[in-house]
Amino acid sequence: MQTTFSIIKPDAVKLGNAGKILAILEGAGFRIKALRMLKLSQSQAEGFYAVHRERPFFGSLVKFMTEGSVIVMALEREDAVLKLREVMGATNPANAADGTIRKLFAESIERNSIHGSDAPETAAEELKYFFTTQELNQI
Repeated sequence: MQTTFSIIKPDAVKLGNAGKILAILEGAGFRIKALRMLKLSQSQAEGFYAVHRERPFFGSLVKFMTEGSVIVMALEREDAVLKLREVMGATNPANAADGTIRKLFAESIERNSIHGSDAPETAAEELKYFFTTQELNQI
C-alpha cells in the first residue's frame, strides 16, 4: 500500500463539488487515511508551493489557494501516486481524459479543482506539511 497527498482546491469546494470528488476517489479504490478542511494563509500557501516561487504563475497560484477553503487529504491504495494522477487527469482540463476529475470539474489550468503529489518523495513531504505522523498512523 502507498499513501499520497491531495488537495481539493477552493474552486471545487466553493462550487459544491468536494463530495463528488471524494466519491470518485473512493470509487477508484482510495481509502481516506486523514482529511481536514482549512483555509490556507498566505504564508502556508507560499510555503507549500515554494518549489514554484520563481515561476510566473506563483503569485496568482497563492492568491487562488488562499481565496477559500480547501480539503487536504492523505489517500491510500496500491500505486496511489500514479493512480491519483490518472484519476485527476491532465493539469489543463482541456487535455484531460473524459471522466477524470479535472475534465468533470476544472475551470482552467489554474482553477483545476485538485492537487495530487507527483512522486512518492513529494507525497511524503506534502503529507508532513499538513499532517502529523500520529494523524497518519491512527487508522
